[in-house]
Amino acid sequence: MLVHFQTSAYATITMFGEVAVPLIKLMGHSGSVPGALLAADVPRALERLRTGVAEHPGLRLDPRRDDDDERRHVSLAHRALPLIELLEAAAAAEANVMWDH
Repeated sequence: MLVHFQTSAYATITMFGEVAVPLIKLMGHSGSVPGALLAADVPRALERLRTGVAEHPGLRLDPRRDDDDERRHVSLAHRALPLIELLEAAAAAEANVMWDH
């Protein structure tokens, strides 16, 4: 499953569901897709996502990979960066954020 994040303040970003859903949960949302944040809720979601990333920077979101192949592991901080940038832009523009399949 692919998840598309959209806001009027930033380009649409697309992530695999196994990456997107844990990030949505770190934002304090249920993890359901589709979903949305009202503009007033975006700053708090951004804060929660940043806190979650800071607390678990090496968290592995790709369970299908072999543990022996650490070279291909992408950290939570790197995976979350596009979503953090989208949320920052949405917060600055006071725009809603939506995500769907």
